[in-house]
Amino acid sequence: MWFKSLRGPSPASVIGMSLAAAILLGPVAAPAEVTSDPISVNVDQAKLVRLPGHIATIVVGNPLIADVTLQPGGLVVVTGKGYGATNVIAMDRAGSILVDRVIQVEGPSDQVVTVYRGLERESYSCMPICQKRVTLGDSTAYFKATMDQASNLSSQAGGTSTK
Repeated sequence: MWFKSLRGPSPASVIGMSLAAAILLGPVAAPAEVTSDPISVNVDQAKLVRLPGHIATIVVGNPLIADVTLQPGGLVVVTGKGYGATNVIAMDRAGSILVDRVIQVEGPSDQVVTVYRGLERESYSCMPICQKRVTLGDSTAYFKATMDQASNLSSQAGGTSTK
């Protein structure tokens, strides 16, 4: 005899439908990679970081602190540009967030000597002898003079001279 049940769907069928929905929607509803480990990089240096391969868009919170360049296969190049912390968000083509991580940019790791002349600051890299080193926070005159010397040397090495 055929009759309609008044109790509704059985618990087994509800579990089966829920499981099927989870399997079908699982990849779409996957949460972003949440990690408390920041990406640490030194200022003026680069670091390679592997992220998921299907990234389509990279967003950097503060591009004055770090630059992030996407390479094929989910490899990204993180370059420290200024001291501090920012974040990087990686999204797929649908706009779903795959990764949201902190980038921590720290000071130089080589042996830096900082000389203060009143309010003026100069930085030197002392490995093994001290040479001028341009560092964020150096006085404007020292920074400009050192950069002008480096630019002049570079242009002379390339066959063009600036006078």
